[in-house]
Amino acid sequence: MVDRQTSQSIDDDAATWVARRDRAPLTPTEQAEFDAWLAGDDRRPGALMRLQAIDLASRAAGERHDLPFPASVSRRRMLLWGGASAAAGVAGLAVALQAPRAQATQRGEVRLVPLRDGSTMTLNTNSVARVKYGNDRRVIELIRGEAFFSVAGDALRPFQVEVAGRRLTTTASGAFRVSRLTDVPILVTVQQGQLDLSGGALEPMRLTANSRLELVAGHPPTVQRISARDVERDLAWREGKIAFKGDTLEDAAHAFARYGDPRVVIADPALAREPITGLFAANDPAGFSRTVAFALDATATRRGNEIVLSRSSSQ
Repeated sequence: MVDRQTSQSIDDDAATWVARRDRAPLTPTEQAEFDAWLAGDDRRPGALMRLQAIDLASRAAGERHDLPFPASVSRRRMLLWGGASAAAGVAGLAVALQAPRAQATQRGEVRLVPLRDGSTMTLNTNSVARVKYGNDRRVIELIRGEAFFSVAGDALRPFQVEVAGRRLTTTASGAFRVSRLTDVPILVTVQQGQLDLSGGALEPMRLTANSRLELVAGHPPTVQRISARDVERDLAWREGKIAFKGDTLEDAAHAFARYGDPRVVIADPALAREPITGLFAANDPAGFSRTVAFALDATATRRGNEIVLSRSSSQ
């Protein structure tokens, strides 16, 4: 008779997996090993969720106080210390980690939401999603905004994201981003794994890693293969960045407006059409404006809650 794994041993394993997934994407062999571990005991998804939440909290605390972890202390050990502290002194932790039916972020906020199956959802600024888990399927409805999903595989309970009458479904482990913003196409970027697209009048379609889907009402979907670097650009917001690659200055100004003030205003149409490429801090529109003004021979002028970009001819 094989002894059942102890809770402490499960926490040890969960801390190891959180640290390994944090360092780099898992290889296919590692992903299969992780899936098998997760499915091997019904206590493991909860342990993984708890350790992921502790990891997120420790990162946030370190950023607020500018206190990086000592080089001699591994992230795995820090997670286990955090888990022991939570078990000993934070009676409300289990309740706090249970994802409610609705999740939302304010303007300028990015939040990681652990889900009870070991999956996670990261919501970008000003986003709303509804969690609808059941015995036969796991459903997330993206009502508005943008979200990144890291999915724990479960052959018996498909993971589905519903957006504007479409469904994105997988039963395997994977990672993908869905964007539903006002007046722009719905975008899906697959980082890992594969997704099945269905719903509405669409023919079923399969998306694979390093692909981007664009959905426009009344038009057939378009899918393109993209590079790993392009995937990173699509996901830069998870690190508090905005990435542009040939986007117009007008589009860039709209992107910054999603995150906060001051608002970037462009004084003339010719300047608004200038292409922008680069990686910028999402919470620093002033720094972005100074960089653009220097690169495009323009002037950045602060006027109340706005930064006006203009060229001499338009001032």
